[in-house]
Amino acid sequence: WQKKFDSEGEEAAEIRTEISFDSSIFKKKIRSKVSPLSLSEKTKMREKLQSLPRNSAPTRLHRRCFLTGRPRANYRHFGLSRHVLRDMVYECLLPGATRSSW
Repeated sequence: WQKKFDSEGEEAAEIRTEISFDSSIFKKKIRSKVSPLSLSEKTKMREKLQSLPRNSAPTRLHRRCFLTGRPRANYRHFGLSRHVLRDMVYECLLPGATRSSW
C-alpha cells in the first residue's frame, strides 16, 4: 500500500502549532486578573485573536484515512477508513485481524 493522501503536511502542522500558541497567549492576557488590561487593550487583543485564520484552531482538525483521505468511518487505532481496513484484512496484510463470517 502506497501513501496516497497526506492529511496534514509538516508545514501546515508547524503553522497550526504556532498560531494555536499565539491564540492561547492572547486568551490568557485577556482573562488575566493579575495584571488587568484596560478596555482598549482588551479590544486590541480580541482583534488580534479574531484576525487569526479560522482553520488554525485545533478543534477544527478532522481525522482522515491515512491512505485515501476519507473523512468518515475511520478506525482511530489503525488510522484507516473501514474500506481500506476491510481490503487489508482480506489480503492478510494486518496480522491478527480476522474477518467475521457467520
